[in-house]
Amino acid sequence: MLLPRVFASSLALAASLRSQTVVTCSAMGSLPSPVLDGKGAVLNAAEALAGKRVALYFSAGWCPQCTNFEPSLKMFLQASEDSGKPITIIYVPSDRNQAAAQARAQSLNALQVPYEQADDLKKQYKVWAGSEALRLGLGRRSGVPALVVLGSDGEELAFVPAESQGVRALQEWPLDDSRGVWP
Repeated sequence: MLLPRVFASSLALAASLRSQTVVTCSAMGSLPSPVLDGKGAVLNAAEALAGKRVALYFSAGWCPQCTNFEPSLKMFLQASEDSGKPITIIYVPSDRNQAAAQARAQSLNALQVPYEQADDLKKQYKVWAGSEALRLGLGRRSGVPALVVLGSDGEELAFVPAESQGVRALQEWPLDDSRGVWP
């Protein structure tokens, strides 16, 4: 059964994270603008992200692979928080409508990009659902779910290919890279 192994590996990850140090950066980078909370209110990104690691989370509520990945993602986020390495995810929706995207961001306890701006980020990072290929094209590097870890300069620091690797992909997250901590 997969769940006990995932839970055990999450516990091992939490233990290893507790023993690692946190390094912070000094320069604020750029982010998708605006950034919204789970209810759709515009946030001050500098305040919301200070001292945290940040990733864009490309996903959809209708996607079974996404919803199956998320319990492990939530355990990873909690383990990171418990170890003093908090992570904030910014939801980039492939949901069918704005209401579904907002409800999903809220259920994930994630920040979000405005629904109407999500396609720009999908094109920029070449990550979208297969069902969006007619609209966005075939030149993607990954489908959903996937995470793009942002450095404090707003540039891509790492790619977490959850669509192809599942929970193992979380091992790609550079938690100790000082460029990944927002000032």
